[in-house]
Amino acid sequence: MKIQKIIICFFLTSTLLLSGLCTADRIKDLASIQGVRNNQLIGYGLVVGLDGSGDMTTQTPFTVQSVISMLGQLGVNLPPGTNLQLRNVAAVMVTATLPAFTKSGQQIDVTVSSMGNAKSLRGGTLLMTPLKGVDNQVYAMAQGSVLVGGVGAAAGGSSVQINHLSVGRITGGGIVEREIATTVGQGDYINLELNASDFTTVHRIVEAINGVYPSSATAIDGRMVQVKAPSDNSQRIMFLSRIESLDVTPAKAPAKVIVNSRTGSVVMNQAVTLETSAIAHGNLSIIINTEPVISQPGPFAQRGETVVAQRSQVEIRTDEGNLMLLPNGADLGEVVKALTAIGATTQDLLSILQALKAAGSLRADLEII
Repeated sequence: MKIQKIIICFFLTSTLLLSGLCTADRIKDLASIQGVRNNQLIGYGLVVGLDGSGDMTTQTPFTVQSVISMLGQLGVNLPPGTNLQLRNVAAVMVTATLPAFTKSGQQIDVTVSSMGNAKSLRGGTLLMTPLKGVDNQVYAMAQGSVLVGGVGAAAGGSSVQINHLSVGRITGGGIVEREIATTVGQGDYINLELNASDFTTVHRIVEAINGVYPSSATAIDGRMVQVKAPSDNSQRIMFLSRIESLDVTPAKAPAKVIVNSRTGSVVMNQAVTLETSAIAHGNLSIIINTEPVISQPGPFAQRGETVVAQRSQVEIRTDEGNLMLLPNGADLGEVVKALTAIGATTQDLLSILQALKAAGSLRADLEII
């Protein structure tokens, strides 16, 4: 299965690369406006109404303390030393994202996550929970029925858990109580921040904007573009709308290979080439070299010249005598597919890729997740 996943990843990546060679992206997909951002909110609350799947209060005393504190605020005072044995209550952390320009009274989605030993939050109701920002101010209140994925039927009548039962979501469960002031630009200028630093992409964005609004955009560094915008707010919004819709062809990203050590998936963002090298790993022997290919004009040709090109060759052997020869180009994709074809494991791939990178043969950044 792991070998199939690896091969599928390569085919999908190649398809995406080929389909996106000549496409252009909108500026809004490549950059964001400085100051226009989301804000994270967090709160602590209680989920009640669980069907015996809540926290075991003997092991989570903070759940009992929270229940006693809540009842005290509602006018119910329990005698000191009362031992509550609750199985339908769970202590949870509530998180949400407050988008830019959100106004008071609007609704946002919240995520509810158990922080105790509750088995499931299915069927529970989140009690009113204040959501605070980094400044410890309350910006929203959350409450509502928690929606949790469940158990689906499988072949033969058996059941299979298809979701994590200790995390749920409440769509529109948070109501914004306080607005966060968001300013678009400072003075006569706005700043566009690229999602990833790239001098070529910055230069192309500047050219695209200046092609429509001459002498309005200036590159600050490899990630920021400063644009002169109208001072009137309504005109500035229209101006930003037109800029965001401009098409720009982003620069080709640096070659990168990402390896998931847990699943064995290997993904690369473009054709990654290899230098001449030789590797011995366990029962595997890999030789990567280049050989000259001479192309010259015919004997009676009046024009033309002799051209010498380099053709790469990859040879992979095992102790059992398996041989895999790749005569057309020594790129990493062919090497990995050849290794998986002869039964190399995930650990073999990781070790070989790390050795290639350490030896300077791998012309790409290697990232292991």
